[in-house]
Amino acid sequence: MIKKHILYISYDGMTDPLGQSQVLPYLIENSISGYQFSLISFEKKDRFEKNKEIIQKICDENSINWHPLNYTKNPPIVSTLWDIFKMYLETKKINKKQKVDLIHCRSYQAAEIGMMMKNNFNIPWVFDMRGFWADERIDGNIWKMSSFIFRNIYKHYKKKEIQFLTNADQIISLTNNAKEEIISWQEKKIIDSKFKNKKLEIEVIPCCVDTDLFSNENINSSILSKIRKENSIKEDQFVLGYVGSIGTWYMLPEMLDFFRELKAQKSDALFLFITNEPAEKIITLAKSKNIAPKDLRITSCLHKDVPTYISLFTISIYFILPAYSKKASSPTKQGELMAMGIPIVCNANVGDADKIIADTNSGWVIHEFNEESYKNTVLQILNNPLPDKQNIIKEGNKEFNLHTGALKFRKTYERILGTYRH
Repeated sequence: MIKKHILYISYDGMTDPLGQSQVLPYLIENSISGYQFSLISFEKKDRFEKNKEIIQKICDENSINWHPLNYTKNPPIVSTLWDIFKMYLETKKINKKQKVDLIHCRSYQAAEIGMMMKNNFNIPWVFDMRGFWADERIDGNIWKMSSFIFRNIYKHYKKKEIQFLTNADQIISLTNNAKEEIISWQEKKIIDSKFKNKKLEIEVIPCCVDTDLFSNENINSSILSKIRKENSIKEDQFVLGYVGSIGTWYMLPEMLDFFRELKAQKSDALFLFITNEPAEKIITLAKSKNIAPKDLRITSCLHKDVPTYISLFTISIYFILPAYSKKASSPTKQGELMAMGIPIVCNANVGDADKIIADTNSGWVIHEFNEESYKNTVLQILNNPLPDKQNIIKEGNKEFNLHTGALKFRKTYERILGTYRH
């Protein structure tokens, strides 16, 4: 039987952590299941030089034909257009060498190619949108609406977004919240009236987690004891934990405010950060909030060691800016934390995160960023038994299991390739 040839286009690099956690694992699993993948990705120079051999080995071992291209950062706008042009040329070259049966487009930039290849060569494609990208640029203050140029680029991409949605053979959304929002656009006539009665094929696949890696069964007790000693963490100490970057969307001041309230109620509590961010950035802000540096632990580790560090957490926290675009966000850390059975404190109005927490009894949801809300939540945490660890793991595996996510992608491919004629 001849394998179907799928071209996967990602504007994220495979030498980036995101490519390694949210692209390659799916391709590896579905390659084993009988698909042949070609992969176009855009690589940052320093990371590519450092990790290219590792990624090439992974691709070779799994029969993935990797086509890395250079990511262009500057000048803004022009660099992205140049990358899209390179993407199109590489796609045509791959299709000429071996006919592509389906294109999986991860991101809006890749969707430009999917739409062009369908219109020009009648190849079906999947719009794996990853979020409301244009709105993220506005909400993150990357594009300022006060600028004539950025205001018009935003309008351009919002029109493009509708074209992608109506042209694609399948839409992948990270959240049910975003799916409902997109469906409402038809009712509000944001989507062109000629598509008003078209059934948009939307599959929800959140950011999944490798539960073979993120598992308590992998924790080595002697290594864990060593990490405790190195970071001066007692075995029975109450640890509030945070894992990941702290950038545009993550609300560090509010998370520190929550910790200050926890510290007031639980004097031995400490805040452990597993992050590559500069420690001084966190310490300086903590000092401004009268939080002593001795109550913080800030460290980093390799991705393979993250589960061991997470296992030190008593509970975890992440507050994400609840902007409009965050309806479509699925925090990768949620699946990782739940896979380890760690209760979560998060805020409302970010993707499906709050609903999942409430429905699975796996933590606490903050609805207002103020002292009273933090205090009430802290008292709930300290005066009641913590959510059941095994239940959190079970529910997390149902919601975020990598194998389930890969299966959903596979069924999407099968549906399109089983009915599409080209």
